Amino acid sequence: MKNLAIIAVAAVSFAGGVAIAAEVHDWRDLDKVHEHVKQAINEMERARAANHYDMAGHGVKAEQLLRDAEAELHQAVDAAKSH
Repeated sequence: MKNLAIIAVAAVSFAGGVAIAAEVHDWRDLDKVHEHVKQAINEMERARAANHYDMAGHGVKAEQLLRDAEAELHQAVDAAKSH
């Protein structure tokens, strides 16, 4: 039963992701996502500071992944603008 619930949640998540991705029509949509990721980086920095940077390395990794996503989104926006 637990596996069935996990599969159902995964399927719904996948379908939701596809629906959201289908809505991206121009660079302005990507730019909004880019801004959200930059906000998430700022929030992560505050959260790490509030926890005295003690998150067993997970906070550092999460922040780095957000920074990587921010860089990719920046490139995606630039690419979308050029087309």
